[in-house]
Amino acid sequence: MIEAKHLTKNYGPFTAVHDISFSVDKGEIVGFLGPNGAGKTTTMRILTGYMPPTEGQAVVAGFDVFESPLEAKRRIGYLPETPPLYPEMTVREYLEFVARIKGVPPADRKRRIEAAMERIRVADVATRHCGKLSKGYRQRVGLAQAILHNPEVLILDEPTAGLDPKQIRETRDLIRELAGDHTIILSTHILPEVSQTCQRVIIINKGRVVAEDTPLNLVSRRGGATTLYVQVEAGTADPRPTIESVGGVSRVAAIEGEAGAQAFEVETQAGQDVRRDLARTIVTEGWGLLELRPMRVSLEDIFLELTMEEQSAEVTHA
Repeated sequence: MIEAKHLTKNYGPFTAVHDISFSVDKGEIVGFLGPNGAGKTTTMRILTGYMPPTEGQAVVAGFDVFESPLEAKRRIGYLPETPPLYPEMTVREYLEFVARIKGVPPADRKRRIEAAMERIRVADVATRHCGKLSKGYRQRVGLAQAILHNPEVLILDEPTAGLDPKQIRETRDLIRELAGDHTIILSTHILPEVSQTCQRVIIINKGRVVAEDTPLNLVSRRGGATTLYVQVEAGTADPRPTIESVGGVSRVAAIEGEAGAQAFEVETQAGQDVRRDLARTIVTEGWGLLELRPMRVSLEDIFLELTMEEQSAEVTHA
């Protein structure tokens, strides 16, 4: 439904997007994840036809965004980071205006507007001026204009930026409700946004794709290694060398524990379950084993690992 083929965008000597390729299947919600300045918004603007790439091709619903721009745009609903609202218009007036410029047939406009307001839950502010809406309602009205012409593809750029926790939850729920009827690509730098909303993740850093997979697979990509949290009551002794001596342990790092105890992150070799041997060793030493549990690897850990690897590679090559 969405295909990006070797997209590159240069601004003079600066390359914002470098040879990006990916695809999004019909009905998917895909998160386009990266730190600020990674090239997310530039890629979104290329996909929507807002700006041309320096090289490469963008195809939406079978239409090249630049060879057949009108056909492609008829199939795209776009919510930029700042919704394009007119403050002097009421919500209903604004949606009527959008319906006209998007070519919604006159006979269908009222029905489409009412349906969009009900679905996005902005009917209660239909007569309020856009300039007097809260940030959360402005985002919702922006989403309503994006679905007004019933596009096959929705491209959402930072849809929850600046919202409070309640508004973020409501917006996530709306996006999930739209899946299936629409193919959605969601650009964000907020990690919970991806893990709670998206079926697949594309991570971009410094204009390059550094990973593409499901959130679950990304979390599992460390090759089966496990990190354990271990808290020991050992008096004045240092348990670290003893823990390091247990077979299958690859790394031990001291972290903050409870008062009177010492805590460690213990990383194991891939496929090794060291919990029994580790517990036995600690008890044999006469120490108190206060806690021993796996530490869950998060999407944030993977994201930081991938982006730091990219930065380290650049430094090495330099």
